[in-house]
Amino acid sequence: MSASPVICVGGENLIDHVTRDGEVSALAGGSPFNVAMALGRQQADVHYLTPISTDGWGDTLADTLVASGVTLAGGRVDAPTTIARVTVTKGIPSYVFERDGTAERHVTSTSLAAAMPGATAALHTGSLALTDGADADAWEETCKTAYAAGTLVSLDPNVRLSVITDIDAYRARMFRMVKAAHVLKLSDEDLEGLCPDMPQDAALAHIRNETSASLLVMTKGPEGATAMRGAITVDIPAPPVPGLVDTVGAGDTFMATLLAGLARTGALTPAALGTLDAAQVEALIRRAGMAAAINCSRAGCNPPTLQELDAAMASAS
Repeated sequence: MSASPVICVGGENLIDHVTRDGEVSALAGGSPFNVAMALGRQQADVHYLTPISTDGWGDTLADTLVASGVTLAGGRVDAPTTIARVTVTKGIPSYVFERDGTAERHVTSTSLAAAMPGATAALHTGSLALTDGADADAWEETCKTAYAAGTLVSLDPNVRLSVITDIDAYRARMFRMVKAAHVLKLSDEDLEGLCPDMPQDAALAHIRNETSASLLVMTKGPEGATAMRGAITVDIPAPPVPGLVDTVGAGDTFMATLLAGLARTGALTPAALGTLDAAQVEALIRRAGMAAAINCSRAGCNPPTLQELDAAMASAS
């Protein structure tokens, strides 16, 4: 039995067909998929709950997770892999998704409950899995059930307004789900998507008022990150990126490193989360920022291993 707490991650897995400077490549991806991969590389005990296709692209996705040390708790299903058409312009990606009837949407609240180990300490989800459909309903119910049972629930909305057909219904879902989360991580762009026409400070205050999260983190790209735990607010600058390639998966790597840090320090429980002091919060988000910076120095989502991250932190100290 692993001494590490079990972290369950669920949500879309897909293939990014990336066009960069006229060249096309195919990369394994999907926000929660990336989080699971990054957690595995940091030697967390991570179980990926979402089914993966049995097609060739599914083999690529499954092999990528297994190679990173992730347990495929959701199994494989005979349905196509979701495809994301990604165009990278000046390092910034834009997306078009093909998700109808794909493997990662074959979930129910019953199947997700069956995939979660009884010893699960934390559940993380977000992104496309929460946009619409029966699968989004299943994820919402699963998170609420986990929250009520005392499992730490982590949420990263990773808002993709371009693929949402009913914006009002989507925002309503997000505001329901932030009421049943212990850790909430969002970007400044997510904040704008959830709270349009509001200044950033007012939007952040609104989210803080609505969420039950003990730890709220907002990433701001090159401007760093802000973390809030109770009355504590910590701001950190973004660490330098050793040669920016793109930002694909940076937020996911940050999210995973935050969860891995909580697990490593014995704080991956709702009770422990509520006792973090300013120094502990700062250490968590500095490490998460460093991992994201390393990822940005590579093409696509390619998170650092535990050894790479430890070395980078040692060099920066």
